Amino acid sequence: MNKAIILIICFLGSSILKAQQNDSIVFKNGIDSPNQLATHHFGMFSSRISTNFKFHAPKRNTFSFNISNGNTFHPFVEAYLPKDAETRTQLSQVKWHDRPFYFIDQETTPADYVNIVVDAVIKEFRASLSLALSKHHELSISLRSHLITKGKYPFSPFTSDESIEWFHSNIAGGEDPYGRRYYGLNKVDFKYTDRNGKVLEFENNDFFIGGIELNHYYYPEFLINKSRNIFINFGSHLGLNTSKYNSAIDLGVSANAVKHIKLKNQYELNIALGANLLRKNIIDFKDNVDLGNNPFLATTESTVEITKYTKKGNYNAFSINYQLQSRYNKKDEAGYYKLIGKWQEINGGWQHGVSTLYKTLTNWNFTYTYGMPDMQLAFYVKEDFLVNNAPDFQTGFNIKIPVLN
Repeated sequence: MNKAIILIICFLGSSILKAQQNDSIVFKNGIDSPNQLATHHFGMFSSRISTNFKFHAPKRNTFSFNISNGNTFHPFVEAYLPKDAETRTQLSQVKWHDRPFYFIDQETTPADYVNIVVDAVIKEFRASLSLALSKHHELSISLRSHLITKGKYPFSPFTSDESIEWFHSNIAGGEDPYGRRYYGLNKVDFKYTDRNGKVLEFENNDFFIGGIELNHYYYPEFLINKSRNIFINFGSHLGLNTSKYNSAIDLGVSANAVKHIKLKNQYELNIALGANLLRKNIIDFKDNVDLGNNPFLATTESTVEITKYTKKGNYNAFSINYQLQSRYNKKDEAGYYKLIGKWQEINGGWQHGVSTLYKTLTNWNFTYTYGMPDMQLAFYVKEDFLVNNAPDFQTGFNIKIPVLN
């Protein structure tokens, strides 16, 4: 497993001749944040778009390596999706937890059926090479891979089950509010059966390469308002998904804007807003697992960052990012689905494995970055605050260095 990860790093890093140790370039370029995409148990199979809040195209090529750890916990839940229009209408008049649907067979009660359980710490390893094509154009190439783990110490110190339950017991949330202790800590239970009967399943230490992504960014000179320090860029995105559960091509577009404000005493403030739209599986290479019947993933997010420069030219930056992502399944199905779970055995939240697939996902990212002329280090934590549990809590680390042209 570790050898596979090392080979991936070496493969992408082979294009790097040498980090420029004595380069005097200013490495700060807008809000140059790490990759903060959620380690979502469906999302990790698609080429989701990471926001670009840079001022302008970079002057040098850069190589970055990003590690994310996210704890996701969804107890086993089943869902029936009636096909009969009259049955759907009747169920839509009743609250979801009181719906009286009883499946007998496809002839008398036709319905789609799915079930899901997700209990794991999902790790993402992402290596990216950013190429400075010209004054207004940038191209980045990323390889993403994932590791499914139990999340034991010392490899997941903040996202392990013990850490999260300690937080619930001693700080906020209450003692074991969603049944982690009931089902057992530090375990992998990851299985999904889609409405077509296909099964996605992982065990501890399963590793897979999720895909390769190409991202082109255009920084138009005519839209930049230098007097107001407003910077805009547009992106086009192509993703090749390579896992055995989803072999397909994704296409997307993005638009981002940053407002730069200079403050006193070597401080500066950046305020940004961005949006993107991804068309999942525009080309399928095989009959894939159904990872959400909503063909589009739309994301909008905003970031506020405060930066302080040191006398040596380095900087410390802290940012707060709020993100909204569209649902994985079509919303109207939530109006009539019938959910079945072990609600008698845990305090609550047993329905989230299915119900959150029909909700807009939200999360907050808190990022600290330390920048030098020849290196940038960033650490972030992600929390949804709305019990999406997709993931419940996530951390990440990124290192970025300039490379020779």
